[in-house]
Amino acid sequence: MVKIDLITGFLGSGKTTFIKKYAQYLMSQGFHIGILENDYGAVNVDMMLLQDLMGEQCELEMISGGCDKETHIRRFRTKLISMGMCGYDRVIVEPSGIFDVDEFFDVLHEEPLDNWYEIGNVITVVDAELENELSAEADYLLASEAANAGKILLSHADEADGAQIEQTIAHLNRAMAQIGCKRRFDTEIVKKGTIQLTNSDLESFSLCGYVYENYQKMDLSEQNVFQSLYFMNSTMSEETLKAAVKKLFEDENCGNIFRIKGFLKADNDKWLELNATHSKITLQPIAEGQDVLIVIGERLNKEAVESYIQSDSFRM
Repeated sequence: MVKIDLITGFLGSGKTTFIKKYAQYLMSQGFHIGILENDYGAVNVDMMLLQDLMGEQCELEMISGGCDKETHIRRFRTKLISMGMCGYDRVIVEPSGIFDVDEFFDVLHEEPLDNWYEIGNVITVVDAELENELSAEADYLLASEAANAGKILLSHADEADGAQIEQTIAHLNRAMAQIGCKRRFDTEIVKKGTIQLTNSDLESFSLCGYVYENYQKMDLSEQNVFQSLYFMNSTMSEETLKAAVKKLFEDENCGNIFRIKGFLKADNDKWLELNATHSKITLQPIAEGQDVLIVIGERLNKEAVESYIQSDSFRM
């Protein structure tokens, strides 16, 4: 049977960076792997960030986002059926940061997938610099995505101080209590930045398994709380983009923005990858990009967001 791992984590937690490191480790052990990506929305930015993994030992697949729950489940099931015929030793699933983990377990317990796949590990990535104040819906996502984890990585722990790390763990445990889950986290947490992970750490993730936990479900499908907005052909300079992103996070009229990501074409015709949260804005070189910016958050005001990204005052 093909072992399948689920990598969960709230928006901007660093799932894709971890998957890159984890996949490289599995390939170094001789595994032939498939990675199934599903971004929150119709444009899959994170898949582009994994392009350099592709080769004889690794293939990338994608589920198109921007659809209702039933359609997404059908696409997920269909894609896993086709991947089950590809001869992989291991499949890694990276869903969006807004994901019902029960969907993963439910689909894999259906025929014929239950005869092809063995659930291996559930790994959850949590930003060590997690904001202390989140909405009830965001806290639910944080806790529900961690409830079944065999192990949790506190990403960016190398950039956070001890007080921040303890605050994040306390926040996670508080969110667990809020959804009626008895589980609390301590020993299952790896407090390291992703780039600091050793082969021994990565081996422990590859063997961590998962936990069955019960908790009170919150139906977010009908609430339309979480949204993603897409902006194409944004002709900004690097400095202008950073200024606009900073303003977007500061302006409450835009809604509660969790993450802004995408790509920018630099003056030398090379691409820069944008990854921005409340605590950090990074622009770094990348081999290939796509002319798109994606704003993800709660109760977004499209007109207000658009005013910063497409306004003449923020143009080159």
